[in-house]
Amino acid sequence: MSTLQDNIARAQQYMQRFKEQGVLNHINGESVPAQSGATFDTISPVDLKPLASVARGGSEDIDRAVKASQEAFKTWSRTPGKERRAILIKVAEAIEARAEEIAFTECMDTGQALRFMSKAAIRGAANFRYFADKAPEAEDGLALRNDTQMNVTSKRPLGPVGVITPWNTPFMLSTWKIAPALASGCTVVHKPAEFSPMTAKLLVEIAEEAGLPKGVLNLVNGFGEDAGKALTEHKGIKAVAFVGESRTGQMIMAQAAPTLKRFHFELGGKNPVIIFDDADIERAIEAATFMIYSLNGERCTSSSRLLVQDTIYGEVTRCVADIANNVKVGHPLDPDTVVGPLIHPEHEKKVLSYFDKARAQGATIAAGGEKVGEEGCFVRPTLFTQANNDMAIAQEEIFGPVLTAIPFTDEDDALRIANDTEYGLAAYLWTNDLNRAMRLTDQLEAGMMWVNSENVRHLPAPFGGVKSSGIGRDGGDWSFDFYMETVNVSFPRKVHQVPKLG
Repeated sequence: MSTLQDNIARAQQYMQRFKEQGVLNHINGESVPAQSGATFDTISPVDLKPLASVARGGSEDIDRAVKASQEAFKTWSRTPGKERRAILIKVAEAIEARAEEIAFTECMDTGQALRFMSKAAIRGAANFRYFADKAPEAEDGLALRNDTQMNVTSKRPLGPVGVITPWNTPFMLSTWKIAPALASGCTVVHKPAEFSPMTAKLLVEIAEEAGLPKGVLNLVNGFGEDAGKALTEHKGIKAVAFVGESRTGQMIMAQAAPTLKRFHFELGGKNPVIIFDDADIERAIEAATFMIYSLNGERCTSSSRLLVQDTIYGEVTRCVADIANNVKVGHPLDPDTVVGPLIHPEHEKKVLSYFDKARAQGATIAAGGEKVGEEGCFVRPTLFTQANNDMAIAQEEIFGPVLTAIPFTDEDDALRIANDTEYGLAAYLWTNDLNRAMRLTDQLEAGMMWVNSENVRHLPAPFGGVKSSGIGRDGGDWSFDFYMETVNVSFPRKVHQVPKLG
């Protein structure tokens, strides 16, 4: 038996329970179907065959989950940070113990390659460990003194919060949102993406088996128009953390406006990689191709626009095309696969539509630009050349293994092109000129920038975008600022004259 066949057999074993029982909601410690009895299928992007039926939650299910969260909040919010830390560390350990199950399940549900998803659980556990360690200090504040008063600040958990996560790397991104919420003392109602619901169920089960009290983390599956809408509109939910498309973020904000919720949005991106001719060209190419062709190009921080100085444009694009042409496309559980199938036929259709748009607008397809095979949602890694920033391929988030290469002449031209988009999530700059790096990072319109580097994860650092790429920041203390309310108490340092009326 080959490694691939062995991996498929093990994945089937892990997912057999879902095939038999379905992917149920999880409310107040219990696995339950949707109150309506409605279900939908989650399908494999490998062959489009159903993997399992999924509970299709609605407003009744959301209401029940919110009430469970409200009740659990009474105790969880008052649990000392030291005790929350101990529980969350156990959750991290339990995630690590089931790392293979999580990875194999996620590969089959999302189409992401095992070489990347094998680290999903490890990264998820790291999120829990990091925020667990910060739980004991989550309520800490400042002492602010003047002549007559001493102001003491502290932080309090907001209450039940809603977490809505995407389909691209669902387990890791769920932990990225849920871990700080729990560490802060909040309770959670989680609505995962309908295209990839399986590992969300694993997470809540793992957490409760590790000691997380019932009702602290609740799960309701469903679609945005029913479960998602009910969650964002519910008065009992005090904040919504969302990762997904900018358009969906706009809808969530409008739906939740009457309840004056707090929002954290991690939205779309059209991120530039700017390569000057004085850069380490080989490293820049390796970083750019990794950021667009790993994870099937389905990541918000992907390097989807390659801005190359015109003096090296031909050299760079030839190298990128060669890499793209040699990337292995295949089954996600094949250890050699780099690009697996895209998440769903709907998304595949969207990605494929840009090949005709590129040709119509005058771009050249230097690599890829086609579907692979007749079965599943496989798309060949693609490079567009002879492009300009006015084209749809340069302005719209494609969210696939598709890279658009645009030449520029000098700093001003590079900056103009880089900022000429509605998005502002990430930017990557390659140059050996320190002064140039300082000038450009001061002017690039992006929430996160990396100089001479790909996206290197650092949990204490702020994560988020500007413009249509998001609102707020994750990471470190920024996460606690979102899930907690800062309060101030003023104490007198000496007797002062109280104003009198009359």
